[in-house]
Amino acid sequence: MTTHNELPKNLPAPTDDDAAKHLEGLALPPISLHVTGGKTINIGELHGLTVIYIYPMTGQPGVPLPDGWDQIPGARGCTPQSCSFRDHFLSLQALNTNVFGLSSQNTDYQYEVWHRLHLPFPLLSDPTLHLKKLLQLPTFEVKTAIFTAELYKRLTLIIKEGLIVKVFYPVFPPDQNAQQVIDWLTNNPQH
Repeated sequence: MTTHNELPKNLPAPTDDDAAKHLEGLALPPISLHVTGGKTINIGELHGLTVIYIYPMTGQPGVPLPDGWDQIPGARGCTPQSCSFRDHFLSLQALNTNVFGLSSQNTDYQYEVWHRLHLPFPLLSDPTLHLKKLLQLPTFEVKTAIFTAELYKRLTLIIKEGLIVKVFYPVFPPDQNAQQVIDWLTNNPQH
């Protein structure tokens, strides 16, 4: 049995459906999102280099994931991805890069994850998928016996002075995304 921290073997890889190809060169919209710690951040006013990794939802210990979660390409791996950004945080700081995670989960849920995983960077909450509407971000729907939810597909944005300069999509495997970001930043110092 795997835990939320481990990626099961034979996860299906997501395919590039071109749902994020329009993002490079766009400006982040001036919207405020709740962040762990009780504040809000206007993402359109971010300065310098920033990485925002966007993920569907993190699991919680003792709470089962939706049925079939591992068979949805790109769904599984939010906790390993967050832990990877945590573990590479000092390297990202050395590259003068801010880091945020973002999902549609509410701030209380995000706070539990942030605290449990000891993340040194904030998590942004977008429960109304406002950013999806403004940037046409890709999503998918998950249905369970208890709820139906629209969730973000996993993608990572590198932003410089409010402009999206690089998009990683699809992201797979998610636990290697932070290193992919570091490699790109190192090989593209002009950004």
